[in-house]
Amino acid sequence: MDAAFLDNYRFLARYNRWMNQRLYAACEPLGDEERKRERGAFFGSIHHTLTHLLLADRLWLHRFASQQTRFAALDAATLALPPGVDYVSIHAYPDWAELRQARDTLDDVIERWLAEMKADFLSSTMLYANTKGVQRAHPVWQAMTHFFNHQTHHRGQATTLLAQAGVDVGVTDLIALV
Repeated sequence: MDAAFLDNYRFLARYNRWMNQRLYAACEPLGDEERKRERGAFFGSIHHTLTHLLLADRLWLHRFASQQTRFAALDAATLALPPGVDYVSIHAYPDWAELRQARDTLDDVIERWLAEMKADFLSSTMLYANTKGVQRAHPVWQAMTHFFNHQTHHRGQATTLLAQAGVDVGVTDLIALV
């Protein structure tokens, strides 16, 4: 893998942070009741959708950290989930400010992780068990692509839920970051 491929993931990490900051700022005026209102989405509410995204990011980062290559940014304390929590837990971060701080911290971790990553890591084989215990093996770059695509997918759901609540997030296009 060449450095340009890695630079693409670094760009996606910057986009990830930029969009998360905009998304959380758009959610702020709604208040807790509106953010947690059941809206018929896959994860129900805006708050639960954003919680899932944070927890799933941690799950994937834990998988990346479990490979042969070690990364200082991906330490155990940073990746730890609250006791009894998995990637779909609704009550992991009931406090909005705590969820928002955890998101901001994790976005920083993702950028630091990619800053220390070497391009050859992307072509290595990733070995892990999925959430059902099925063993998986594929190139790291495929998991990285999924990691960032998953974020975009659920942020798209969150922006739809915000639109239903009368909030316009504004431009979400990746190219707008440029």
